[in-house]
Parts: sequence; structure tokens; C-alpha cells
Amino acid sequence: MKKILVTGSAGFIGSELTLRLLSNDIEVIGIDNHNSYYNPALKERRLERFIGNKNYKHYRIDLKDIKSLKEVFLDNEFSIVVNLAAQAGVRYSFENPASYIDSNVVGFGNLLECSRQSKIDHLIYASSSSVYGLNKKLPFSVEDRVDHPINLYAASKKTNELMAHAYSHIYKLKTTGLRFFSVYGPWGRPDMALWLFTEKINRGEKIQVFNKGDHKRDFTYIDDIVEGLLSVVLDRKASSTFTGLDNKNDAQYRIYNIGNNKSVPLNDFITEIEKNLQKKSIKEFLPLQMGDVAETWADIDSFKDDFNYNPKTSVKEGVKKFVEWYLEYIK
Repeated sequence: MKKILVTGSAGFIGSELTLRLLSNDIEVIGIDNHNSYYNPALKERRLERFIGNKNYKHYRIDLKDIKSLKEVFLDNEFSIVVNLAAQAGVRYSFENPASYIDSNVVGFGNLLECSRQSKIDHLIYASSSSVYGLNKKLPFSVEDRVDHPINLYAASKKTNELMAHAYSHIYKLKTTGLRFFSVYGPWGRPDMALWLFTEKINRGEKIQVFNKGDHKRDFTYIDDIVEGLLSVVLDRKASSTFTGLDNKNDAQYRIYNIGNNKSVPLNDFITEIEKNLQKKSIKEFLPLQMGDVAETWADIDSFKDDFNYNPKTSVKEGVKKFVEWYLEYIK
């Protein structure tokens, strides 16, 4: 197999995928802009785990920088591009909407164009469960309409899917979008609920619980996410066909949900954190926040059918692993 480009390789999912690819003796080129959305020291710590690997090469560039991105493509011959770089977070999109357009739309457009010009075999990219917006039908299916995003992060991810479809249809660029559902686990982002709750409960501080605790989420452990990603990267298809939402037009285009296929009450999630810290939380119940949804739940049937995807990690097991990692990390 030729080299694989992983964008966001110092991020949460990107670093875990990179580790797995390197463990399979696959050559990886990584891109990350190391921005300050959260403490960049965490990205450096993730990167330390594989920066010295002979099969890894790192570029500190931004996808918005088309000149530098083109140079990376010219200097390396990729067979597959995995785009996990993005400006993440929902609430931050209210404060700094321009960063989502720059990173998630302009940056992704640059990546599509470089991939087209370089004639890569396959572009795999991260979408999000956020694209489902206020859909009422559960579980969320890739066949559902997703025309009404309720925050700019979701809008940028839906835009990625539309852009990928256009490139697949016009240029026959093979693309696969993966809608991730509430990814958690060791080395995760400090702005996400699991890290925030664990940190505050451990310190004896109050935690903010939105929607008065009535949230439900399809929490998906990082190892299950990476296993699903690997199945697509290594083309471990159960099905021999390559079809998608536009298979009537023979577009090289697919979209899948990648979740745990279980909707877990947020209060149950918090209870697992309390058990593993052996501390009770102090809760401040708040109303549903702007741009947020009450429940997510992934229909993963098509991903199971095409790639034998089988998430194995329960919330009980996953939270335990995170808390153990977190207590060691903060030392």
C-alpha cells in the first residue's frame, strides 16, 4: 500500500488512527495546524507517541494554506487521504463562526482539489451526527433528510458532504463520509463532556448539566471508531459493491453513520464517572442550550452490512478506561 495522508493527525481521532496504521507498518504522512482551540500541549503529548516512528512524517500546516498543502501532495504520493482535521465544537461556533468556514469549508475544498489533481484512490472524511439537526425520527438514518442544521458546525459538515458528492459525481473521485456519534475515550478533547465532568467531579466542583439532565447520546468509544475507520481505509468490505446515496447516477460516493447504536441517558454517563472516581457530582441543571439537540442515536445497519462494523465497548467499560487514563495523565 502507498502512503496514507491523515489530516488532524495530532488530534483525538487522528492520532489514534495514525497509531493503528503505523502498527500495521503503513507509511503515514500527518498534517495538523496545532491551533489553540484547546491547550496545544495535549496535541504535542499525543504526537510524542509516534513522532519518532520511521514510517511517519509530520507537517505543521493549515488546510487553508493551499500553497503549502499542494507542496505536501507534490512531495508525497498518496493512495488514500483521511480528513479528520476540522474546527470542532458547537458552542464555539457562536463566538467564532469564521473559523468554521475557513477550516471546515475552505480547508476541505482545498483538500478535495489537491486530491483530484493528484488522482488519489480514495478520500475518507469525518462528518458528524450534528448534521441531523432537529430530526425527530430515531435512530438517525443516512436515508433521512438533513436540510436543517441548527449550528454552524453542523452546517459546515453538511457542506463537506455536498462538496464531496459534487467531486465524486463530476470527477469520479471516490469519497466516503463518516458521521461520527459522540466519540470519547483516552486522549480525548478537554472541551468535551467526559473530560469536563471528570475534571470537575474530581476537583469537587459543580458540573453544568444541560437540558435539565434529559439528554441522551450515542456515546461511541474511540477504539470502535478507529476499527470502523480502518475497515474503510483498508477496504475490508463485506459487500463487493461501491454504492451510496447517489448510486443511480453512478457517483463514487458513500455516507455512513459510525456510532454505538445505543442511546444512553447523560445521567447514566455521569453515574459511571462518579463510580470510577468514587466521588459524587454536584449538579447545576440548566435548560437546553442553543444549537444543541436532546437525543442522538445512530442507525448503523448499512455500515454493518458493508464493512462488518461491530462496536464492542460499553459505556461502563469505556468510561472506566477514560477515568483511569485521565488520573494518570494529570499527574
